Amino acid sequence: MQDFTKAVKEFVEEHYTGVTVVLVTGVGLFALRRWLAGGVCRSKARLDGKTVLITGANTGIGKETAVDMAKRGARVILACRDMGRANKAAEEVRKRSGNDNVVVKMLDLNSLRSVRALAKDVQKTEDRLNILINNAGIMMCPHWRTEDGFEMQFGVNHLGHFLLTNLLLDLLKKSAPSRIVNVSSLAHESGKIHFDDINLEKNYETLVSYRQSKLANVLFTRELATRLKDTGVTTYALHPGVIRTELGRHFFPSLPLWKRILAIPFVYFLKSPWQGAQTTIYCAVDESLKNTSGLYYSDCALKEAAPQARDDAAARRLWNLSASMVGLA
Repeated sequence: MQDFTKAVKEFVEEHYTGVTVVLVTGVGLFALRRWLAGGVCRSKARLDGKTVLITGANTGIGKETAVDMAKRGARVILACRDMGRANKAAEEVRKRSGNDNVVVKMLDLNSLRSVRALAKDVQKTEDRLNILINNAGIMMCPHWRTEDGFEMQFGVNHLGHFLLTNLLLDLLKKSAPSRIVNVSSLAHESGKIHFDDINLEKNYETLVSYRQSKLANVLFTRELATRLKDTGVTTYALHPGVIRTELGRHFFPSLPLWKRILAIPFVYFLKSPWQGAQTTIYCAVDESLKNTSGLYYSDCALKEAAPQARDDAAARRLWNLSASMVGLA
C-alpha cells in the first residue's frame, strides 16, 4: 500500500500540470452538467381527489410527469396513440408511484376525430379534470400531413391540443381551480406564424415548421388566459429544456454521419426525462403560481417569452384561424 501511495505521489509530482488540467476540467464538466440540468420543482402539494390528463405520457417527460402526479395522489389519465406502449407505461407509473389509479385512453393528435372521441369519453366518464397537460409532440418530421390534411407539426403540436383543450373547457371550469399546461420550447423564440401559408405548402422546412408550432403553443396559452379570466382556470406555457427523449427521432437520423458522431459527447449534457419534467410539474402544482396565468416558464422559473409570443393581436388572429381549421368557428 505504501509503495502504491508513493508511486501515485511521484506520478502527480512529475505530471502536476496535466493532473491539474484533468481535475479542473472534470470538476468544470460536472458543474456544467449540473447547471444544465436546470431547476427542480420543490412543491409538496398533494393532488388527492384530483384528476390529471397528460397527452403523450407513455414515454419521456410525459411519463415522468405522470409518475410525479400519481405520487401526489392524483387520478392520472395517460392519453396516448400507441395503446400497447401506453399500457406498459401505465403499469410502470403504478409501480413507481404506488398509486393504482392510473388509466389509459386513446388519443391520436394526428386525427381531429380521435381528439373529439377522447373528449367525449372524458366528459362521459370523468366527473372532474383539475389539470390538463398538453405534452405530446412531434419534432422536425418530413413534410407529412395529418388525417385532416394539415401540416403534421402544426397539426399535432398545436391544432390537436387546441381542439382538445376547448372541448374540455367546461369540465375544467367545473373543476376550478384548475390548470392547463402547454409544453412549448425555446424554439418559439425564432418562430413565426405564417398566416398566409399556415401549412407551409410553398416552402416546407422542418425547423421552420417546428418553430411555428412551438410559437403557436405560447400564443395559444396567452389568448386562452385572456378568455378564461375570472373562471378559476389558469394557463401556463413552458420550455422543458434539451432532453434525452424520443422527440428527436426524426431529426438525428437526418444528420450526416460525421455530425452524428460529433454530437455523441454532447448527449452527456442533455437533461434526463426526470429533469426535463420538472418545469411541467412546477407549472402544474406549485402553489405560488395559482394567481398567475398566460405566462411562460423555464427551469422552474418565470421567463419572458419572445416578443412575437407576446403579441396579443397575433394571439387572437391565431385563435380565430385555429378555431376555423378545427371546426369550432
